[in-house]
Amino acid sequence: MLIEIIKSILFGIVEGITEWLPISSTGHLILVEQFVKFSQVSPEFWNMFEVVIQFGAILAVVLLYWNKIYPITKNKKKAIKSTGILSYFNKDIMILWAKILTACIPAAIIGVLFDEVFEALFYNPFCIALALIIFGVAFIIIENYNKNKSTKKQKHTNSQITYKDCIIIGLFQLLAAIFPGTSRSGATILGGLLIGLSRPNAAEFTFYLAIPTMLGASLLKLVKFGLAFTGIELVILLVGMIVSFFVSIFVIKFLMNYIKKHDFKIFGYYRIILGIIVLIYFCFVK
Repeated sequence: MLIEIIKSILFGIVEGITEWLPISSTGHLILVEQFVKFSQVSPEFWNMFEVVIQFGAILAVVLLYWNKIYPITKNKKKAIKSTGILSYFNKDIMILWAKILTACIPAAIIGVLFDEVFEALFYNPFCIALALIIFGVAFIIIENYNKNKSTKKQKHTNSQITYKDCIIIGLFQLLAAIFPGTSRSGATILGGLLIGLSRPNAAEFTFYLAIPTMLGASLLKLVKFGLAFTGIELVILLVGMIVSFFVSIFVIKFLMNYIKKHDFKIFGYYRIILGIIVLIYFCFVK
């Protein structure tokens, strides 16, 4: 059992790091699982685990950005007595949530309908490697394209993000739902950069977008799996989520500080190198 817990800790670390850096958490988890496999769980549990472990990472975002995403601002009784129930909510935060949910629409509809189809077709090392390389190249191209553009023309706040922008970002998130290795955060950040969001704004909106997206995906997997956990499976899942929570806190803070002075190209180069290594390993070694 101890060995299984250590493996869960490893997966939690991988999830916490790769969920927020634009390098694909699902892709990394699938690749790590090729070398580090649980020996006391069912294949159905692993299929659920690699998604639900993200719940710990979601809680890290909620904790770090609570003041920016929690819409209730007044005492409920006072609000109702004064100007009505709507005064109980922060208008700007409610608008932000409307934008977040708008961006979730493409992946929510297509993802729910075709989740098992995409998993059967694309959840393999070859597709992961291609997605890593293609989106790695895209990051480098976009950053070079934006290099000489004035930052004054960029959108630096959530209020500047339009609903049209949200749909575009949502379509990029859909790419990540279809192709593992794309990276949900990587795809949405890339989409944000393409439509003129600043790096910090694109990253922050990606964090917000992760809350309903990853929560929905986790609940969907739990419903499909049911609650028939063995004792060791429950421990493995909880350990993985807790570790991913604490690691995510440090990684999110690191990323937001990093992109204030640097671009995303280093992650593009990392993706390309990793993708090539994966192709070589699975085509010529394994």
